[in-house]
Formats: sequence, C-alpha cells, structure tokens
Amino acid sequence: MARTVPRRPRTGKPDTPEKNDQEAMSSSIRRETRHDTAVITEEKVRTRRPNRYAVVLLNDDYTPMEFVVWLLQTVFHKPHGEATRLMLDVHNKGRGVCGVYTLDVAQTKVDRVHAIARQHEHPLQAVIEAEEGDET
Repeated sequence: MARTVPRRPRTGKPDTPEKNDQEAMSSSIRRETRHDTAVITEEKVRTRRPNRYAVVLLNDDYTPMEFVVWLLQTVFHKPHGEATRLMLDVHNKGRGVCGVYTLDVAQTKVDRVHAIARQHEHPLQAVIEAEEGDET
C-alpha cells in the first residue's frame, strides 16, 4: 500500500523524518522519492505455520511388543503407559500415530525407527502422513 506525502522543503539539513515518523517507519518500510513527492511503501511479511506430519507405526507379525514399547520410549520419549497404549493400537488396529511434527523432524524420527529396527533385525516400519487440514 502506498501513500503520497508532500516533500519537505530543503533547509540545509538532510531530509530527516520527525521522531514520530521514525517510529512509524521502523518495521520494513521503504521510502522512495519521485520528483517532488515521496512515496512510502510498507511491505508486510506474513509467516505461515509449517505443515505438520504424523509419524505412524505400522503393524507386522514379527516385531516383539516389548521392542515396540522400548522404541516408543527411546525415539518418541513416551512414558511407559502411553508407549504400551500406542503399541496396542499398532497391534490391534494395524497402525498407531506416535506423534505429529514438522516434516524434517518427522523424517528424522522415521529414519531413527528404521535404523534401530534394522539394527535389532526387526521389520518394523514407520511412515509419514500429512496431518488433517494440511496441504502437502
């Protein structure tokens, strides 16, 4: 948005805005001078919340339940009771949401799950899904 302001007459001093003008111009306002008027434009920067992604553990018939509970406590920092409940969700429903994170954190969590499962020779899988309402 631009507004036109009459230019101040030159008095030998550099063209300095008054104190109130300085406060108004302090946040990302740019001043352009054209001929005998000054144009002040303000650029508004809008920040968006980053998209959120759910890390989902998938059930398999080979990974022991105790290992899944330990993994949830280790990677996702879940208390024992919540880790047990999540493990039962994975076992009974075929999948369980371990947490919702930004994409880079979710990818790191999935990579850690896969690395630890592979290290212990278990086929446990985790996937990333966009949270409801977020666009990918």
